[in-house]
Amino acid sequence: MPHQPSRNTTSTNPARNPRLRNPKDTKATKSESTNPFTGTHTVTQTTKTHHGNGTGRKASTAKPPASPLHHHRKPSAGDKVSGAMMKLKGSLTQKPGMTAAGTRRMHGTDGKAGHVKF
Repeated sequence: MPHQPSRNTTSTNPARNPRLRNPKDTKATKSESTNPFTGTHTVTQTTKTHHGNGTGRKASTAKPPASPLHHHRKPSAGDKVSGAMMKLKGSLTQKPGMTAAGTRRMHGTDGKAGHVKF
């Protein structure tokens, strides 16, 4: 039966449970061992990051409620051209409201109703 090397393990964080205060804190462990046959001395330091929320419970995997959709219509080619001209006119005349209106018209979010048949 081979002889096991002696081990002396120490923790660099002697506080009671510091990860309850800082869950993302890392825990460093230093392990020293000596081989009795060759006499070599080895020091190994490992760090372990604590994963979790610090409460000891699993994180919830439920999806958050879906946000309401941003309603828009499909802009026509004419709307895209008209919106681009409005943007250009707003940028030339230094009117940010007109630039924004052109962007909304190009994207179909200007509030103009689509062709709805009743």
